[in-house]
Amino acid sequence: MEDYGSSEEDIYSSDQESYDGLENEEADSQWGSSTGNSCKVITRESLLVAQREDLRRVMDLLSLREHHARTLLIHYRWDVERLFAILVEKGKTCLFAEAGVTILEEVDVDSSVSSSTMMCGICMEEVAGSEVTKMDCGHCFCNDCWTEHFIVKIKEGQSKRIRCMAHKCFAICDEAVIRKLVSKRHPDLAEKFDRFLLESYIEDNKMVKWCPSIPHCGNAIRVETDEFCEVECSCGLQFCFSCLSEAHSPCSCWMWELWTKKCRDESETVNWITVHTKPCPKCHKPVEKNGGCNLVSCICGQAFCWLCGGATGRDHTWSSIAGHSCGRYKEDQEKKSERAKRDLYRYMHYHNRYKAHTDSFTQESRLRETIKEKVANLESRDSRLRDFSWVTNGLYRLFRSRRALSFSYPFAFYMFGDDLFKDEMTNEEKEIKQHLFEDQQQQLEANVEKLSKVFEDPFDGFEETEIMDMRMQVLNLSVVTDTLCKKMYECIETDLLGALQFSSHNIAPYQSKGIERATELNGGRNTKANNNITCQKAHDQTNGASIELVHPSGCGTSDESGCSSRKRTRKDSGGSFFDLNLPAELIDRN
Repeated sequence: MEDYGSSEEDIYSSDQESYDGLENEEADSQWGSSTGNSCKVITRESLLVAQREDLRRVMDLLSLREHHARTLLIHYRWDVERLFAILVEKGKTCLFAEAGVTILEEVDVDSSVSSSTMMCGICMEEVAGSEVTKMDCGHCFCNDCWTEHFIVKIKEGQSKRIRCMAHKCFAICDEAVIRKLVSKRHPDLAEKFDRFLLESYIEDNKMVKWCPSIPHCGNAIRVETDEFCEVECSCGLQFCFSCLSEAHSPCSCWMWELWTKKCRDESETVNWITVHTKPCPKCHKPVEKNGGCNLVSCICGQAFCWLCGGATGRDHTWSSIAGHSCGRYKEDQEKKSERAKRDLYRYMHYHNRYKAHTDSFTQESRLRETIKEKVANLESRDSRLRDFSWVTNGLYRLFRSRRALSFSYPFAFYMFGDDLFKDEMTNEEKEIKQHLFEDQQQQLEANVEKLSKVFEDPFDGFEETEIMDMRMQVLNLSVVTDTLCKKMYECIETDLLGALQFSSHNIAPYQSKGIERATELNGGRNTKANNNITCQKAHDQTNGASIELVHPSGCGTSDESGCSSRKRTRKDSGGSFFDLNLPAELIDRN
C-alpha cells in the first residue's frame, strides 16, 4: 500500500504552508489543550452566580418571584429554551400547571388568619391563627404539621420539589416558608435544603455536570452547544461530557462502556477456557490437555476421552480406548468451539493493538520534560534558529494522533463485529466499509510511528543543517497526521455511523487543537454580549400578552431563526443587562 506520507502534494501545498499552520497553534495551546469559550468551569463560588443567570431571565420575562422561577426551571431541568418553547406553544396557564406553580391573584398569602383560632386539617387540633401558615395555593395548616412535612421530605431527598400537604394539590411550597419553619427546629436541615436547591442547577441540568475527578475537585463543567463532546476541567482531567468516563473518541459512549466491561470482567477468560479445556464428566472442572494422548485424567481420578469428553476406562492403545468409540461427527459442539476460538482471536487482535498504542501514548507522554530540556539546550546555543515552537507543537500533535489511533481499535471491534450492528449491514457492505476504514487506520498508524521516531533522536546534539531537516520533517508529518485524523473521523461520522438506520451512536468531533479546556467564570461585565442582542416576540395564547424572548446573537449553535440555542444575556429589574460572572453580593447590592 502506498504510504500516505509520501504523497506530499496531496496533503500540503508547501513546506511554508505547513509551517504556518502549525506555528499558529502556539497561540492557542502550550503543552495542553485548546482554550475555547464554549465550555465553562463552575466552581462552588460561582455556582450561585451561574444559577441566577437563568433565574433572573425567567423572573423578568414572566414577572415571577424567585421561588416560582426556580420551580419552573427545576421542573424543565434548567432548559430555558424548552421552557420558552412550551410557553409559546401551550401558554402560561399550562406551563405553570405542569410545573406545579400556583399563582392566585385573589389570595393574599401574607395576610394573617382572621379568626383567633382555627382547626388544622392535618392534626385536627385547634391552633392560634398566628401558628398557621398559608401557601400560594391557598391551603392553610398549622406550623407544626408543615414543619414535620418539610423535615420528612428533606430527609427523603425531595427538597427541590416539596408539594403541598392538601389532598390532590400539586402546588410546590414556597422555599422561603420552608426555610423559615425548618430552621427553627433543625438549622442543619435548613442548610441542607439550601444546598440541594443550589446544586439542582448541576444535578438537573443536562448541559452542566460535575467533574468526575477522584478525589473530587469541586468543579462543574457547563457546555454551551453540544453535550456529545470532550472537555478538560481546570484540575487537568480530560473526560467525555456525555458519559463522564475518560475521553474515548472516536468510540461512542455505548461502545466504550462495552469495551471497558469486556476488558474488566472475565468474559475472555471464559472464552480461553472454552477453547483450551474440556469439562470433566464427573466433577465438571475444566481440564487442560498437557500431552499427546487423547485419554486424559482429571484430578478427581476420572478418565475421559479428549475428543468427545465422554467418560472412559484407563485401558487404551496408541490408536483407541478400550470399549469406547467417538468417531461420529457432532456438528453443534464443533461449531460452538470454533466460534469461541474465532471470537477470542478477534478480541486479542484488537485488544493487543489498543494496548500497544495506549502504552506508547503513556511512554511518549513522559517525553515532555525531556523535550523541554532538549529545547532549552538548543535555545542556549549560538545559532540562527531561535524559535523551536515547532517541537512542542509537533509533540502535542503526536499525543492527539496517538490517542485517536488507540481508541479506533475498540471502535473497529464493535463496528465490524456481530454485537451491535449485525442487522445494519450485509456481509458484503461490512467488508467494503471495513477495508475502507482499515486503510485509513493503517495510513495514520504509519505516519504516527514516523513522527514518534523523530522525537526519539537526540536532536539537541544535531548540527544546524540536521535541525533544519528535522524541523521540516516534523512540520510535514504533523500536517499529514492531522489530515489523516480528520479523514478517519469523517469516515466514521459519515460512512459508518451516519449510515446506521436502526441505532444511533454519537461521537465527540475531532479537534485539531485537542480537547477543549474549560475556562472559569470570571468577573467583569460582558459589554460585547450586551451590544449583540436580538429579540423574538411570542404571543401568549392564554392571556393575549406580548412576551419578549431575548437571545444573544453570534455565538453557539444556531437554530433556524439564527439565534443561539444556549448562550444568552439577561436583564435585571432595572432594565439594564447584568453579567452572570459578577459576584453574587454585587448583584444583590445592585
